[in-house]
Amino acid sequence: MDETEFWEIVDSTREAAEGDPEDQAELLVDRLLQRDPESVLDFARHFEVRYNRAYRWDLWGAAWVLLGGASDDAFDFFRCWLIGQGREVFEGALHEPDSLADLLRDFDEEVDGDAEELGYAADEAYEQLTGVVAADLGIPAAPPEPEGTPVDFEDAQELARLYPRLTERFG
Repeated sequence: MDETEFWEIVDSTREAAEGDPEDQAELLVDRLLQRDPESVLDFARHFEVRYNRAYRWDLWGAAWVLLGGASDDAFDFFRCWLIGQGREVFEGALHEPDSLADLLRDFDEEVDGDAEELGYAADEAYEQLTGVVAADLGIPAAPPEPEGTPVDFEDAQELARLYPRLTERFG
């Protein structure tokens, strides 16, 4: 599975779920169940690489603004959700986290920003297909600390300075 196919699966399941992360995860499992186990592992590798790439302080700050706070777990689930938004939103956010203000049509913190189930979809599909838990994917683990310069999440003025568009629109 190449990167284009990975993003096609992400996009088609998001569109079919009408943006609902839980429904998207269910549709993703269904879609992956139509593939062979190696393709499911390929999907899992693509997902995990992107999940690790998004482990950055500047994205955590954007998540903090959007969610009104973001614990370690909340940021993990946010990264899954960010991948679920598709290539344009994901890559745009990595390039400039404040651009999420322009890339997101709307954002409901009760539904959006939390897609824990997306992170487990490939594992669930693989286990259903094979009857066993997926082995190690063979990709480097995320660093122990987010990449970049730490952000003081408790400093509202600093967050407004770093994320002016997000703060204006969603803060």
